[in-house]
Amino acid sequence: MRRRSRSVSASVTVLAALLAAACAGAGAPSADPGGAAPGGRASVSADDRQFSGRQVMVTLPPGPPPIVGWMVRSLEQKYHLRTVFAWPLASLGGEHCMVFEVPRGQSVEALVAALEADPQVGTAQPIHEFETAATGYNDPYAHLQYGAQTLNLEQAHRIATGKGVRVAVVDTGVDVDHPDLRGRIVRVGNFVDRGERSFTSDAHGTAVAGVIAARANNEVGIVGVAPGADVLALKACWEQPPGSRRGVCNSYTLAKAVDFAIVEKAQVLNFSLAGPVDPLLTRLIARAVERGITVVAAQGDGQGRGFPASLDGVLGIAATDPAGALRGGAPARPRPLLAAPGIDILTTAPRSAYDFFSGSSFAAAHVSGVVALLLEKQPKLSPRDIERLFEGTARKVDGGGATAGLIDACAALAKATGGAGCA
Repeated sequence: MRRRSRSVSASVTVLAALLAAACAGAGAPSADPGGAAPGGRASVSADDRQFSGRQVMVTLPPGPPPIVGWMVRSLEQKYHLRTVFAWPLASLGGEHCMVFEVPRGQSVEALVAALEADPQVGTAQPIHEFETAATGYNDPYAHLQYGAQTLNLEQAHRIATGKGVRVAVVDTGVDVDHPDLRGRIVRVGNFVDRGERSFTSDAHGTAVAGVIAARANNEVGIVGVAPGADVLALKACWEQPPGSRRGVCNSYTLAKAVDFAIVEKAQVLNFSLAGPVDPLLTRLIARAVERGITVVAAQGDGQGRGFPASLDGVLGIAATDPAGALRGGAPARPRPLLAAPGIDILTTAPRSAYDFFSGSSFAAAHVSGVVALLLEKQPKLSPRDIERLFEGTARKVDGGGATAGLIDACAALAKATGGAGCA
């Protein structure tokens, strides 16, 4: 896929009605998990999920609503498409993004190629699918919060708690009334059709949010890595099957959530998920990094599902076990790999419960919390500054034929603030 810069020039008559029909999703995302899907139109219907491989995503350059509406209708008619969803990308200068359903019998690859060559189109791509990077159940009474000791959190919290740092968790929903998360979730957004039905009972997002920001010293539960951080719980993934710990997302639910996080001035963007390289998400994540947002992502399995951890400017995080060994190995990367505790992690679960979770999802969540600690004390640190701090203070760990740097929160904070070392 290649990107073009074009100006919109066309002579059309009164076509605002076409835009209303084709781009009904121009509204801002809902801030209420009990409300309607963002944009006033279903972002992921049951059929859309089932046939996500039969969809393409197209961007159009900014332009007046009548002209953009005409362009959408023109593409529908020319390629026999049906608009599934449309919305503006505020963080990309008002470009318009459309998801089209591909007719049966028509090649998705051939259609993308034709759209790429169409002078009206900015970019075109298939819809990709992503999965949250978690594994199965573990002994619910083993190891407790060994991650706190591994990261040196008790000493780190004497320096910072992440107070006021905005961390966007792009994941499944979160139990916002959990006693260890109450007051820590400052904004919610649902980007999945009918996602509000299960928002507060979703397991994966609740677990990730707990690792990052569970309240400290409240006489219940656990301690988060950044117990003073402000969490934006952005549901872009849904449980599959319902009630499981596995979450599934796609290109455009994630794109909407990332766009929202950028506009809402998140300082940290947590992706506890992995999938194939995605063109539009690559652009959005690059824009986030340009704006100083530190992006943290779970390291995938390397079998074509290492994105977005593989991107330049993104902190890719692998998981270590209670013994400090790297689990699952890691694919080759253009820079040193970072690691954090990710196996047998005790954290928050829906309905005010706690449980053990495993996977690089939770390693990424630990690091997002540490980034919040750093940004509380040094808010002007760039994503690259933070990466250098971690690389300069991490402890070497091995496993699965790979090597990584195990994060030490207190050492990184001490170096960032010029303070004393950590025991």
